Amino acid sequence: MKYLSTRRRHPAAKPLILVLALFLVGAVYALVMPGTRVSAAPGLSQQVEQGKALFQVSCSSCHGLNGEGTTQGPSLVGVGAASVDFQMGTGRMPMSRPGQQAPRKKTEFSQDEISAISAYVATLGSGPAIPSASVVDPTNLTDEELARGGELFRTNCSACHNITGKGGALPNGKFAPSLANVDSVHIYEAMRIGPQQMPVFSKNVISDQDAQEIIGYLKSVNGGTGSSGGGLSLGSMGPVTEGLWAWVVGIGGLIVLAVWVTSKGARSK
Repeated sequence: MKYLSTRRRHPAAKPLILVLALFLVGAVYALVMPGTRVSAAPGLSQQVEQGKALFQVSCSSCHGLNGEGTTQGPSLVGVGAASVDFQMGTGRMPMSRPGQQAPRKKTEFSQDEISAISAYVATLGSGPAIPSASVVDPTNLTDEELARGGELFRTNCSACHNITGKGGALPNGKFAPSLANVDSVHIYEAMRIGPQQMPVFSKNVISDQDAQEIIGYLKSVNGGTGSSGGGLSLGSMGPVTEGLWAWVVGIGGLIVLAVWVTSKGARSK
C-alpha cells in the first residue's frame, strides 16, 4: 500500500503552473490585439497623433492634457469630432477671454489642423461625427423640399434665430447668432451638438434629410441657392415688422387723411 500512495508534488509546481498560465494568456492577447491595430488606417493614426500634439499645445491649458477638463474649461470626453470642428471652425475656440457667449470670428487654425484635433478628441469618447459633404449639400433639393425645410425651421428654430435666420436677442445678455453666410456643415453640427444655450436636435428629432432641407431653406432665403423673393425684406423679421409697418403706414395714413378731411371741412365753413 505504501508503494501505491500518491507521490508528493514538487514545491515549485504551483508557481510553474501559474507562470505557464500567465504566459498562455499573454500569448492569446498578443495574437488578438495586433489584428485590432492593423484594422486602423495608418493615415488616421498619424492624424490622431498630430491632433494630440496640437491639442496639448493649444487646448490643454483649459481642457486638460487628456481632455478631462479643468476649472477653466469643460471636459471634452464624449463630445465627438463635430463639436471640435464647429467650435474651432467658426473661430469660437480657442476663446480669448471668458464671456457671456463666444462669438463667431475668423479661425486661427487651418482646416487640416482642425480635422486632426477633431480626430484626436473623437478617440476620447463617442460623440457626433463630422457629416459627409453629401449630407449637408442642398443643391439638389426640390422646391417642395425647400418649402418643407422652411416649415421645419419656423417650427423648431425661428423663435431664437428669426424667421429667416437673421438672429435675435435672448435673455441674460445672450443672443442667437445670424445663420447667414454660415457653412452648411457648421449649421448641421450645431443641430447635433447644441452649442451654448442651443438645444440638441438628435437624429430622432431632426433626421439628416430634415437637416439638409433646413440648410437648403436657409441658403435660399439668404442668397445661397436662390433669391429672397424680391420686394422689401423689412429686416426679414416676418410678421412682426410687417405688422408694424401695416400700423405705421396704414393707420398713420388714415389719421393723416382724417385730419386733412376735418381741416378742409372747417375751412369751408
